[in-house]
Amino acid sequence: MLSGNTAKKIFFLGLLLSFLILISCGSKQDDKLTVAVAANLQFAIEELVEKFSDQTGVECEIIVGSSGKLTAQIFEGAPFDVFLSADLKYPEELFKNGFTFEEPVIYAYGNLILWTLKKEINPDLESLTAKEVKHIAIGNPKTAPYGVTALEVIKGLGIEESIRNKLVFGESVSQTNQFIISKAADLGFTSKSVVMSPRMQNRGFWKEIDKSLYRPIAQGMVILKARESFKTKSIQFRDFILSREGKEILHKFGYQIEF
Repeated sequence: MLSGNTAKKIFFLGLLLSFLILISCGSKQDDKLTVAVAANLQFAIEELVEKFSDQTGVECEIIVGSSGKLTAQIFEGAPFDVFLSADLKYPEELFKNGFTFEEPVIYAYGNLILWTLKKEINPDLESLTAKEVKHIAIGNPKTAPYGVTALEVIKGLGIEESIRNKLVFGESVSQTNQFIISKAADLGFTSKSVVMSPRMQNRGFWKEIDKSLYRPIAQGMVILKARESFKTKSIQFRDFILSREGKEILHKFGYQIEF
Protein backbone atom coordinates (compact mmCIF):
# COMPACT_ATOMS: atom_id res chain seq x y z
CA MET A 1 0.00 0.00 0.00
CA LEU A 2 1.33 3.45 -0.94
CA SER A 3 1.99 6.10 1.70
CA GLY A 4 0.06 9.37 1.54
CA ASN A 5 3.10 11.32 0.34
CA THR A 6 3.92 8.78 -2.37
CA ALA A 7 0.33 8.76 -3.60
CA LYS A 8 0.33 12.56 -3.76
CA LYS A 9 3.59 12.54 -5.75
CA ILE A 10 2.20 10.03 -8.24
CA PHE A 11 -1.01 12.06 -8.56
CA PHE A 12 0.84 15.30 -9.26
CA LEU A 13 3.26 13.57 -11.66
CA GLY A 14 0.22 12.27 -13.55
CA LEU A 15 -1.24 15.75 -13.76
CA LEU A 16 2.08 17.13 -14.97
CA LEU A 17 2.39 14.41 -17.61
CA SER A 18 -1.15 15.07 -18.87
CA PHE A 19 -0.42 18.80 -19.03
CA LEU A 20 2.77 18.22 -21.02
CA ILE A 21 0.95 15.93 -23.46
CA LEU A 22 -1.74 18.58 -23.99
CA ILE A 23 0.91 21.23 -24.62
CA SER A 24 2.71 18.92 -27.03
CA CYS A 25 -0.48 18.18 -28.98
CA GLY A 26 -1.36 21.86 -29.12
CA SER A 27 2.13 22.73 -30.33
CA LYS A 28 1.96 20.17 -33.13
CA GLN A 29 -1.37 21.59 -34.26
CA ASP A 30 -0.06 25.15 -34.06
CA ASP A 31 2.96 24.17 -36.18
CA LYS A 32 0.76 23.22 -39.14
CA LEU A 33 0.39 25.52 -42.11
CA THR A 34 -3.32 26.19 -42.60
CA VAL A 35 -4.30 26.13 -46.27
CA ALA A 36 -7.82 27.27 -47.23
CA VAL A 37 -8.86 25.98 -50.65
CA ALA A 38 -11.85 26.33 -52.95
CA ALA A 39 -13.94 23.16 -53.21
CA ASN A 40 -12.92 22.47 -56.82
CA LEU A 41 -9.44 21.69 -55.44
CA GLN A 42 -10.63 19.17 -52.86
CA PHE A 43 -8.94 16.23 -54.62
CA ALA A 44 -5.91 17.90 -56.18
CA ILE A 45 -4.91 19.60 -52.93
CA GLU A 46 -4.38 16.26 -51.19
CA GLU A 47 -1.62 15.28 -53.62
CA LEU A 48 -0.16 18.79 -53.65
CA VAL A 49 0.08 18.91 -49.86
CA GLU A 50 1.52 15.40 -49.64
CA LYS A 51 4.32 16.25 -52.09
CA PHE A 52 4.99 19.61 -50.44
CA SER A 53 5.21 18.08 -46.95
CA ASP A 54 7.50 15.30 -48.18
CA GLN A 55 9.89 17.87 -49.64
CA THR A 56 9.85 20.45 -46.85
CA GLY A 57 8.76 18.64 -43.69
CA VAL A 58 6.05 21.29 -43.24
CA GLU A 59 2.73 19.75 -42.18
CA CYS A 60 -0.48 21.27 -43.50
CA GLU A 61 -4.08 21.45 -42.39
CA ILE A 62 -6.52 21.74 -45.30
CA ILE A 63 -9.76 23.72 -45.01
CA VAL A 64 -12.16 23.20 -47.95
CA GLY A 65 -15.15 25.41 -48.76
CA SER A 66 -16.67 27.78 -51.27
CA SER A 67 -14.43 30.71 -52.15
CA GLY A 68 -17.03 33.19 -50.92
CA LYS A 69 -17.54 31.50 -47.56
CA LEU A 70 -13.78 31.11 -46.95
CA THR A 71 -13.29 34.78 -47.78
CA ALA A 72 -16.00 35.76 -45.27
CA GLN A 73 -14.23 33.66 -42.63
CA ILE A 74 -10.92 35.38 -43.38
CA PHE A 75 -12.55 38.80 -42.99
CA GLU A 76 -13.86 37.58 -39.62
CA GLY A 77 -10.35 36.62 -38.47
CA ALA A 78 -9.99 32.94 -39.40
CA PRO A 79 -6.32 31.92 -38.86
CA PHE A 80 -5.63 30.76 -42.42
CA ASP A 81 -2.14 31.15 -43.86
CA VAL A 82 -2.65 30.59 -47.59
CA PHE A 83 -5.85 30.89 -49.63
CA LEU A 84 -6.36 29.21 -53.02
CA SER A 85 -9.55 30.60 -54.51
CA ALA A 86 -11.59 29.47 -57.52
CA ASP A 87 -11.34 32.98 -58.96
CA LEU A 88 -9.40 36.24 -58.68
CA LYS A 89 -12.27 38.32 -57.31
CA TYR A 90 -12.09 37.13 -53.71
CA PRO A 91 -8.26 37.22 -53.39
CA GLU A 92 -8.28 40.73 -54.85
CA GLU A 93 -10.86 41.81 -52.26
CA LEU A 94 -8.62 40.48 -49.50
CA PHE A 95 -5.58 42.26 -50.95
CA LYS A 96 -7.40 45.59 -51.28
CA ASN A 97 -8.55 45.35 -47.66
CA GLY A 98 -5.06 44.64 -46.31
CA PHE A 99 -5.47 40.95 -45.43
CA THR A 100 -2.62 39.71 -47.65
CA PHE A 101 1.11 40.31 -47.92
CA GLU A 102 1.01 40.75 -51.68
CA GLU A 103 -1.24 40.77 -54.74
CA PRO A 104 -2.86 37.51 -55.87
CA VAL A 105 -1.05 35.24 -58.31
CA ILE A 106 -2.84 33.01 -60.83
CA TYR A 107 -1.91 29.39 -60.16
CA ALA A 108 -4.30 27.69 -62.65
CA TYR A 109 -7.23 28.10 -65.02
CA GLY A 110 -10.28 25.96 -64.35
CA ASN A 111 -12.41 24.07 -66.86
CA LEU A 112 -16.19 23.77 -66.64
CA ILE A 113 -17.96 20.50 -67.48
CA LEU A 114 -21.42 18.93 -67.41
CA TRP A 115 -21.50 15.67 -65.42
CA THR A 116 -24.16 13.03 -64.83
CA LEU A 117 -24.34 9.60 -63.21
CA LYS A 118 -27.53 8.70 -65.04
CA LYS A 119 -26.96 6.44 -68.06
CA GLU A 120 -30.05 7.72 -69.84
CA ILE A 121 -28.89 11.37 -69.71
CA ASN A 122 -26.51 12.81 -72.29
CA PRO A 123 -24.32 15.42 -70.52
CA ASP A 124 -24.51 18.11 -73.17
CA LEU A 125 -26.01 21.58 -73.32
CA GLU A 126 -29.02 20.40 -75.34
CA SER A 127 -30.05 18.18 -72.41
CA LEU A 128 -30.53 21.20 -70.14
CA THR A 129 -33.90 21.93 -71.75
CA ALA A 130 -34.93 18.29 -72.22
CA LYS A 131 -38.17 17.22 -70.50
CA GLU A 132 -36.54 14.22 -68.83
CA VAL A 133 -34.08 16.50 -67.04
CA LYS A 134 -35.86 17.76 -63.93
CA HIS A 135 -32.96 19.02 -61.80
CA ILE A 136 -29.70 20.70 -62.80
CA ALA A 137 -27.03 21.27 -60.14
CA ILE A 138 -24.86 24.39 -60.16
CA GLY A 139 -22.83 26.21 -57.53
CA ASN A 140 -24.46 29.16 -55.80
CA PRO A 141 -23.23 32.23 -57.76
CA LYS A 142 -23.18 34.21 -54.48
CA THR A 143 -20.38 32.08 -53.02
CA ALA A 144 -19.06 29.71 -55.71
CA PRO A 145 -17.16 31.08 -58.74
CA TYR A 146 -17.93 27.96 -60.78
CA GLY A 147 -21.60 28.75 -60.18
CA VAL A 148 -21.01 32.22 -61.61
CA THR A 149 -19.47 30.63 -64.71
CA ALA A 150 -22.27 28.08 -65.06
CA LEU A 151 -24.85 30.88 -64.92
CA GLU A 152 -22.84 32.81 -67.51
CA VAL A 153 -23.13 29.84 -69.88
CA ILE A 154 -26.85 29.43 -69.21
CA LYS A 155 -27.54 33.12 -69.81
CA GLY A 156 -25.40 33.11 -72.94
CA LEU A 157 -27.51 30.28 -74.35
CA GLY A 158 -30.66 32.30 -73.63
CA ILE A 159 -32.29 29.48 -71.64
CA GLU A 160 -32.22 30.94 -68.12
CA GLU A 161 -35.98 31.50 -67.90
CA SER A 162 -36.88 28.12 -69.38
CA ILE A 163 -34.75 26.14 -66.91
CA ARG A 164 -34.93 28.41 -63.85
CA ASN A 165 -37.18 25.95 -61.94
CA LYS A 166 -34.78 23.09 -62.64
CA LEU A 167 -31.75 24.69 -61.01
CA VAL A 168 -30.53 23.28 -57.71
CA PHE A 169 -27.86 25.40 -56.02
CA GLY A 170 -24.97 23.95 -54.05
CA GLU A 171 -23.08 26.13 -51.59
CA SER A 172 -19.85 25.03 -53.26
CA VAL A 173 -18.60 22.75 -56.04
CA SER A 174 -18.34 20.03 -53.39
CA GLN A 175 -22.05 20.20 -52.53
CA THR A 176 -22.93 20.48 -56.22
CA ASN A 177 -20.99 17.25 -56.79
CA GLN A 178 -22.99 15.56 -54.03
CA PHE A 179 -26.23 16.45 -55.81
CA ILE A 180 -24.86 14.82 -58.96
CA ILE A 181 -23.34 11.75 -57.27
CA SER A 182 -26.50 11.06 -55.26
CA LYS A 183 -28.55 11.54 -58.46
CA ALA A 184 -30.66 14.15 -56.68
CA ALA A 185 -29.78 16.16 -59.79
CA ASP A 186 -30.00 14.63 -63.26
CA LEU A 187 -26.83 16.43 -64.28
CA GLY A 188 -24.82 19.43 -63.20
CA PHE A 189 -22.06 21.92 -63.86
CA THR A 190 -18.80 21.25 -62.05
CA SER A 191 -15.01 21.46 -62.33
CA LYS A 192 -13.10 19.11 -64.62
CA SER A 193 -10.69 18.51 -61.72
CA VAL A 194 -13.39 16.47 -59.96
CA VAL A 195 -13.86 13.87 -62.69
CA MET A 196 -10.10 13.70 -63.29
CA SER A 197 -9.41 12.66 -59.69
CA PRO A 198 -8.63 8.96 -59.07
CA ARG A 199 -11.68 8.70 -56.79
CA MET A 200 -14.12 9.89 -59.45
CA GLN A 201 -12.58 8.63 -62.69
CA ASN A 202 -14.93 6.40 -64.68
CA ARG A 203 -17.92 7.45 -62.58
CA GLY A 204 -20.74 8.62 -64.79
CA PHE A 205 -20.45 10.61 -68.00
CA TRP A 206 -19.17 14.12 -68.63
CA LYS A 207 -18.40 16.65 -71.36
CA GLU A 208 -16.37 19.84 -71.33
CA ILE A 209 -18.18 23.09 -71.97
CA ASP A 210 -16.91 24.99 -75.00
CA LYS A 211 -14.50 27.61 -73.60
CA SER A 212 -15.86 30.23 -76.00
CA LEU A 213 -19.06 30.24 -73.90
CA TYR A 214 -17.43 31.61 -70.73
CA ARG A 215 -14.64 33.83 -69.52
CA PRO A 216 -11.45 32.05 -68.44
CA ILE A 217 -11.67 30.80 -64.85
CA ALA A 218 -8.47 32.34 -63.48
CA GLN A 219 -7.86 30.93 -60.00
CA GLY A 220 -5.92 33.14 -57.59
CA MET A 221 -3.71 32.45 -54.58
CA VAL A 222 -2.69 34.79 -51.75
CA ILE A 223 -0.54 34.63 -48.62
CA LEU A 224 -2.53 35.89 -45.64
CA LYS A 225 -1.44 38.04 -42.69
CA ALA A 226 -3.47 36.21 -40.02
CA ARG A 227 -0.37 34.49 -38.63
CA GLU A 228 2.73 36.44 -39.60
CA SER A 229 5.03 33.83 -38.05
CA PHE A 230 3.94 31.45 -40.83
CA LYS A 231 4.93 33.79 -43.65
CA THR A 232 8.10 31.88 -44.54
CA LYS A 233 6.28 28.53 -44.69
CA SER A 234 3.47 30.16 -46.68
CA ILE A 235 5.98 31.45 -49.25
CA GLN A 236 7.44 27.94 -49.48
CA PHE A 237 3.96 26.58 -50.19
CA ARG A 238 3.17 29.24 -52.78
CA ASP A 239 6.48 28.60 -54.55
CA PHE A 240 5.78 24.86 -54.62
CA ILE A 241 2.33 25.38 -56.17
CA LEU A 242 3.94 27.56 -58.86
CA SER A 243 6.85 25.16 -59.40
CA ARG A 244 7.08 22.73 -62.31
CA GLU A 245 6.10 19.83 -60.04
CA GLY A 246 3.12 21.68 -58.58
CA LYS A 247 1.92 22.72 -62.04
CA GLU A 248 2.22 19.15 -63.35
CA ILE A 249 -0.02 17.90 -60.53
CA LEU A 250 -2.61 20.58 -61.27
CA HIS A 251 -2.44 19.79 -64.99
CA LYS A 252 -3.01 16.10 -64.23
CA PHE A 253 -6.23 17.09 -62.46
CA GLY A 254 -7.55 18.88 -65.54
CA TYR A 255 -6.47 22.47 -64.95
CA GLN A 256 -5.03 24.67 -67.67
CA ILE A 257 -1.52 25.64 -66.69
CA GLU A 258 1.01 28.11 -68.04
CA PHE A 259 4.39 26.36 -67.87
